[in-house]
Amino acid sequence: MPLNRFIMLWALVLFSKVTTCMGQGLMIRNYNVKDGLANATVYAAVQDKDGFIWFATPTGVSKFDGKRFRNYTKKDGLTDNDVIKLAADSKGRVWFFTLNGKPSFYEKPLIHSEENDSSLIFNSRSHYMQYAFDGKGGYVWFLNTNNRIIMYTGKETAYIQGAFDLFHMMRNDSIYHPLQPSFHLDGLADMNNSTQKIFPVCPLPLDDSSLHARITNKALVIIRNTLYSYTAKDAICFFNGSEWGIHDDISHVCLDNDNLWVGTQRALYFLKDFFKGQRKVTRLLDNHYITSLLKDRDGNIWITTFGDGVYNIPYKNFYFSYLDNTNGLYSHSIFSISKDKKNNLLLIGQNAGILNTMDAENRIRQYTLDTTSGRNSLLTIQPRGDNNMLIGTDNGLYNFNTATQKATLLKAVRMLKDVDISPTGKIRIAAKNQVIALDDYFIGDLDMLVNSVACINDSAYYVGTNTGLYYCTDGKRQLIPTGTDILRKVNIKDLKWIDGSLWIGTSDQGIYVMRHDAIVKHFSSADNLASDICQQLYYDGIGRLYVATNRGLSVIDVKNESITRNITSNDGLSSDDIRGVYSDNDLLYIATSNGLCYFNADHIPVDTIPPVIYLNNIRYGDSTYMAINNFVHLYRRKASFEAEFGTIVFDLPELVEYQYNFSGDTTNGWVSTRSNIIPFPDLQPGTYKLMVRARKYKSDWSNTLSMDVSILPRWYQQWWSRGILLLAALLLVLVGLRYIIRRIKQAEKRKTEYNRRIAELEAKALTNQMNPHFIFNSLNSVQHLILEKEEKQALNFLADFATLMRQMLNNSRKSYISLEEEIAFLTRYLELEKIRFAHSFTYRFIMEDALKEYTIYIPPMIIQPIVENAIKHGLAPKNISGYLEIKLEMVDDLLYCSVDDDGIGWDKSNSIKSSRLIKHESTALSVIKERLQIIKSFNGSVGKLEIIDKFKSGFGNKEGTLVEILIPIVKML
Repeated sequence: MPLNRFIMLWALVLFSKVTTCMGQGLMIRNYNVKDGLANATVYAAVQDKDGFIWFATPTGVSKFDGKRFRNYTKKDGLTDNDVIKLAADSKGRVWFFTLNGKPSFYEKPLIHSEENDSSLIFNSRSHYMQYAFDGKGGYVWFLNTNNRIIMYTGKETAYIQGAFDLFHMMRNDSIYHPLQPSFHLDGLADMNNSTQKIFPVCPLPLDDSSLHARITNKALVIIRNTLYSYTAKDAICFFNGSEWGIHDDISHVCLDNDNLWVGTQRALYFLKDFFKGQRKVTRLLDNHYITSLLKDRDGNIWITTFGDGVYNIPYKNFYFSYLDNTNGLYSHSIFSISKDKKNNLLLIGQNAGILNTMDAENRIRQYTLDTTSGRNSLLTIQPRGDNNMLIGTDNGLYNFNTATQKATLLKAVRMLKDVDISPTGKIRIAAKNQVIALDDYFIGDLDMLVNSVACINDSAYYVGTNTGLYYCTDGKRQLIPTGTDILRKVNIKDLKWIDGSLWIGTSDQGIYVMRHDAIVKHFSSADNLASDICQQLYYDGIGRLYVATNRGLSVIDVKNESITRNITSNDGLSSDDIRGVYSDNDLLYIATSNGLCYFNADHIPVDTIPPVIYLNNIRYGDSTYMAINNFVHLYRRKASFEAEFGTIVFDLPELVEYQYNFSGDTTNGWVSTRSNIIPFPDLQPGTYKLMVRARKYKSDWSNTLSMDVSILPRWYQQWWSRGILLLAALLLVLVGLRYIIRRIKQAEKRKTEYNRRIAELEAKALTNQMNPHFIFNSLNSVQHLILEKEEKQALNFLADFATLMRQMLNNSRKSYISLEEEIAFLTRYLELEKIRFAHSFTYRFIMEDALKEYTIYIPPMIIQPIVENAIKHGLAPKNISGYLEIKLEMVDDLLYCSVDDDGIGWDKSNSIKSSRLIKHESTALSVIKERLQIIKSFNGSVGKLEIIDKFKSGFGNKEGTLVEILIPIVKML
């Protein structure tokens, strides 16, 4: 909101007699360059069809909505910056008159001129427009300084041929409707209307309703300092400035209901109730050049001046009267107010010990009561019988006789705070740390500050202090704490005893109501009390309690114990800092720190009409766009969308509240704000509906203004583009995952192969561990044959042994050999062992037929050690021939191999073995087990080795050892 200057400007009311008296003040607000006005010199003002106020200045035009000025110059389309007049036609256009004579007008949202509108191309011939008229068919007519008529049809601007002048247009007002309130003429002589009568003196009384209607509806003519109502039949002078003390030429005039405003080059004159026959004139804006006057649709008065900007008088201020040091009072600060109804004398208490009185004719006189230095304000004024008023000041108690206009000191009291009078006239005084019963006794040296006193009857009263509430009687003369604990902890500022209830105003907790020593009601700002800081309580005697606070006045219905209304500076008070209140029937007087206000309390105007809301502009990113209701734009990354709205509110524009909704739901989702700029940062592509509404002080919500916002997506934000990008991303992820999985599989494969290879090498190494044992035993056998002189048999044995060794070496290089190769190897080995043991045993292979259908591969050298142990440790120790059976079967994809001998048995063999042999055997068996474990690590098949002593394991009386082994195999068809 522009910074508004509030000034109180007062003037003398001039009567037909020489007698003068002080008049009612008006609150006037000034707008100037610092507030955004284009220039301090303003020639004219008009209100357009939407409600905006336009001002013409030497440096362009200003459009005002009550809060902001929007200025237009040549760069915005004006034909010249020096705009001297304005006119608003019925189609909503605002016309601008410049000294170059070229026509231009504003029509939302542009200024039209010959540069952008061919219908305005016109040769002015150096004459400018003076007056404008609405015509039939939507035509606009102009009269220029050459007394020529120009017509604008909407398609062209052209001169009208013929002998036409201003009188012709005023006579034919049914054809030409003037777009200005008055015309300046040098005289009324109309050569083309010789029958017209001219009345220099009004033939009708000013309160005649027909005269008022005529003046309101017909053209007004200004001739120097007189005003005429002009018709084709006659011209009647209804105002002669000289008769009203106005001797300067009238520059402008404004009709305001029954009031008349007259502007001159030196001042503004307000003739209140002029058309009711009243002869009251107030001179305002002394030494101001008034260039134009305008009454807007709300009743506000706008005054443009030459060099002093624009003044505005809000409509509601006409319901208030103001007094301060500019129109009769000693100062602007007022502490108390009361009235002697018998003499109709108003008493106004101020600082510096000054008492002001104002009689029924508004004559103000001043009296000095308290002449002490320092604080000597008049804090309280109360009626005291006929013609007497009791006045308490900072330093004493006085009696003021309203008949003789004389004051008498009753008692000097330092730091007096409050005075109350009992029903029969006994006076109680609250002062600093004492309570005084006048002419009777006092209670002093209290350890508390006494702020207020309220009489219950002639002998009992309540006392309010900074430490709570107390009760006292004339009999005990002692302050006794009373009420609840709450009241013993608060700072009490004022008390009022009303019909059996004590109303207690506090310094920071609002108001308490006590009845029978119990709190029955509490009012605070949460309950709509104007403020919790109560400065004074005033009871009007007819059911209304007025609470003066630092934020306005609250009115409480005592009977219903409810707050009925609040009155603040927003309603027209000169200040919210209320010090005192007095009610005189319908007239309410309010003493404030900025003057006295008085008004009809039941007729305070309240503007409940919702404001007009409009879209000002749109900003998206770094660009600003014209106000349109359907905004479409391509998406900008991290760009903020802002919609700037405005309302046309000339009274209290700073209290306008907005609500916006971006969801399209008219019942929910409204967001309240005081800002007229609604931001949406980084608005994503989509279609939105923005709805905005506003309300001003005490009004309802306005109609909703809606606008559609479409943010179009970029190509990469389109659904198909996003689909492609998503698909590409998925493919990329799949390729990446496939690559990672492939690498993992390859690594696992390499690791598995590496482990398998290690296992194979370990198996081969274990296989190779078997070879030395076999070779050692075989060489022992050859040695035995040689020692026994069996050379031939030894040679044969060596030949077979060599063949067996080659076969063993070939098999040891392989991870697997076929079962046939293993049987062939075992057969050759057994034959050699039979030779070595002199054919002391026989053997047999038993192979399941199913094994013959497949090629079975088994690890090499895994059965041979078992067979060798069976021969050497089972069969060899027997004294008779032994038998060895090797059985091969398929069991769940494993080769079952059993080596069964009828030797001496496992346990017996172990008992006769030497420690060396036991160690050797344990090593052989552990090697087989370890080989089976290694085969499991890279093959997954689980092998098994089990040694059974048949005699001990339930095979009857059979002796021998049964070794069972499950061997992992590879099976092929």
